[in-house]
Amino acid sequence: MIFNIDEVTVYFPYPYIYREQRDYMVQLKQSLDAKQHCMLEMPTGTGKTITLLSLITSYQLAHPEVPKLVYCTRTVPEMEKALEELRELIKYRESVLGPSGGNILALGLSSRRNMCVHPTISQEADRVTVDAKCRSITASWVRQRREQEASIEVCEFFDGFDNHGSQNMLPAGVYTLDDLRSLGRASKWCPYFMARHMIRFANVIVYNYSYVIDPKISQLVSRDIEKESILVFDEAHNIDNVCIEALSVNMNRRTLDGASKNVAALGRAIDRAKEQSAEQLRAEYTRLLAGLQ
Repeated sequence: MIFNIDEVTVYFPYPYIYREQRDYMVQLKQSLDAKQHCMLEMPTGTGKTITLLSLITSYQLAHPEVPKLVYCTRTVPEMEKALEELRELIKYRESVLGPSGGNILALGLSSRRNMCVHPTISQEADRVTVDAKCRSITASWVRQRREQEASIEVCEFFDGFDNHGSQNMLPAGVYTLDDLRSLGRASKWCPYFMARHMIRFANVIVYNYSYVIDPKISQLVSRDIEKESILVFDEAHNIDNVCIEALSVNMNRRTLDGASKNVAALGRAIDRAKEQSAEQLRAEYTRLLAGLQ
């Protein structure tokens, strides 16, 4: 179905649209025109996701100055669902407009745990463990040591991305996490780092709230996203809990005891360094005096 909302031609991949969906689009377009924040709610089961994707991607066609749609979800299944619906939408748009209608790059990004294709690390269920093991074989200092010691383990998929993938562009299309993992295995490059690399070139990005809200993550992942982009939080009634979690620090007695031991060890190391420095100064002073006599 094709229809107009003001100057925007909207491509909607179904033959019928609910009144609520069209009303939603009208309100959303008004907010985009005004470049203002908005909070919209639709009844369950009325096609909120495809409504939003249809209007915003059509708005991007009419307004090329809007570089990106950043679509944030709470869970991986919600992310994959949004990407699948976007795929159907782009397929319909391409059937109407020809190849130019499919000229869009959209991809999902999630944690290493959900994207890793390393044969052993990908079997780990714990996110923290996956992150730690990944860094232990991809860190720059590890790879530098590998140049001197062939026995040091590194990740062939990260090396493949670093040597070849980072120079290449993904062709236009919609890429779910499964798509990226499959491409990574076939091409021998890391899907996680490739997705992070391609964010700056994508028209649509779908990822978790924390990639925008959590400053520790957003400064690494989302810093290159243009400020003119459209930002959507899906299921935003959960956003307060996400903010609390992102900006909270959890500590237990074991963590505090470990921190106390580390501080004590650091203090002893500083004392030893001071003593060594003092001895060196005394020795130098003695040599100077001897030279003057």
